[in-house]
Order: sequence, then C-alpha cells, then structure tokens
Amino acid sequence: MRRMKKQTSSERSLHTVQLEGMIIKGIGGFYYVECGDKVYECRARGVLRGGGARSARITPLAGDRCVISVHNDGLASLDSVLERRNFLMRPPLANLDNLFIVVSLCQPQPNALIVDRFISLAEHKGIEPVVVITKLDLAEENGFGDIYRKAGLTVINADYSSQSREFLDEIRVIMKNKISAFAGNTGAGKSTLLNALCPGLDRETGETSKKLGRGRHTTRETELFPLDFGGKIADTPGFSSFDGEFAEFVYKDELADTFREFADYVPNCQFTGCSHTCEKGCAVLEAVRSGEISKSRHDSYVALYNEVKDIKEWEKGAPHSRR
Repeated sequence: MRRMKKQTSSERSLHTVQLEGMIIKGIGGFYYVECGDKVYECRARGVLRGGGARSARITPLAGDRCVISVHNDGLASLDSVLERRNFLMRPPLANLDNLFIVVSLCQPQPNALIVDRFISLAEHKGIEPVVVITKLDLAEENGFGDIYRKAGLTVINADYSSQSREFLDEIRVIMKNKISAFAGNTGAGKSTLLNALCPGLDRETGETSKKLGRGRHTTRETELFPLDFGGKIADTPGFSSFDGEFAEFVYKDELADTFREFADYVPNCQFTGCSHTCEKGCAVLEAVRSGEISKSRHDSYVALYNEVKDIKEWEKGAPHSRR
C-alpha cells in the first residue's frame, strides 16, 4: 500500500478565497485587480494567457470584471474574465460607458469626419458618445455643436469664462459611477479639461508613465484611475490624438445604425438593403434634402461607408489597416 505523504502545517493551513473585482491595469504579465478597497497583483491562469487556435483564450483588459483566487500566502491568480458589455482593440479597454470627444473650435480646427468616426465607433460598441466643445473664447461656435444636438447627442460647451463652471458639474454627473475615456486632438484642450474635472489626475498618469520607463503618450497600456466623485477614468494613450487610425471598422451593414438620427427614416426607404448614399426612394436622403438630417453628418456617413463597402464577408473579423 502506498504511504500518503504527510502534510506540513503550512500546507494544511493554506486556503483560497475567490473574489470578484475589476482589472484596473495590466502590465508585464501581471494584472492589478480592484476588489472593494483593496488591489491585488495577479498572474493570469494558463487558460487566459497567450492565444492561438488551440483554444478560445481571452486577453484580460483594463475594465474587465473578473474572478480571482486569493491565497493566504499572499499570492493571487486571475481565474476568469466575466462577460463583457463591449471592448476596444486600441486602446485596449473593456466595459467603457462614456466616450467624451473633445473638439476645439480653432487651433486646431474641428474635423467633422473624425468626430463622426469616433461617434460611430462608440455607438457601435454601446458606448455613450458626448461631444465637448472647447476654445469658445477664441472662436464663434457657428452652429458646430448644433449639428450634434440635432442628431440627439449630448453636447457640452466648456466655457471657462463662466464663473460658475456649470459645465464641469454636467460632465461629472455623466461620469459618476461609470467608466469614462476622453479623446481629443493635441491642442484641443483635453488636458486642461481633465485637470479641471479631476485635480491630481495629470500627476498620477505622469507618474505611471515614468514607472513604465516610457514617454507619457507612447505606452499602449491602459489604466483606470478612481474619481473622487465616483466612477473611473481611463488613461488611454490610444485616444491621445484624432489620427483616425483604428484597428477595427464598423461594417457597411451596421453603419447606418451608428447614426442615430437615421433611425426614424430607414424603415421608410423604398428598397430593402438601401445604402442611404445615392438611391432613389431613400428616405434618409430625402431627410437630408429637407434639412431634417444634417448634411455634414450624412457626408461623414458616406465617407465611412465608402471606406468599408468593398470589405468582403470572409474578411470580417480579421484585422484591417486603413485603406
């Protein structure tokens, strides 16, 4: 009869507790998971690491809800990632609630196509897009914000000349208890806005980049920071500029759904499968002609449609470069 190995006292006392939490950062194979008021450093279990065709492995991302095992010897492991509501490839981020698109009226001039590209991607992912307009003290708005208000989007004027700064409270209400990210071109005033909303955040994100040993806007890692008023904000280097270079597309069959003002008109198009770009009997085009839909928004839709119209069905799901 085989003699059983006698357990040591340390082995007998070792036990594991499973906790549910949120990944706030991943770097160098380690994941930092917030469970309540404590953050655990975890290694991912083998089923989560790597990739390839052998199994449906998943790469954990900041923002993922997950289950971890915490041992009484101080070690912890990331066991599983819970179902995501959405995720972005670049910047790598999961379960994002809000995307604030910061647009300056001058220096640089607003680019409607790039703004609409961000809005379309956000709508496709189930993320709420919010347009924030800056530099109102340097240029006339000239109806730019009205284009997006008319489309049913929230538009906030960041008017720093106002003593009340009510726009900051309006943004905080949207961010409270949510995961939010900010996108904005260099010089659009994103940093100024973030510092006004969340004092100390600039210092925290700068220190993080120093620890990584990289330039502040060169790292591809994404980290979530807590907000004093509730919720989290993502430090997203992938949104540090409006370069329009995305690792994923909204395909032509789904694109019209990401322009929310089209919804009331699409069912009235004369032909099934209408592209809403040039067809006779298109209710969307008629709404553009009558001024019910902004021509600027429709022009962006057509430009985005033309980018993806030739992508074949078998190509969907594969990474694409901009064409």
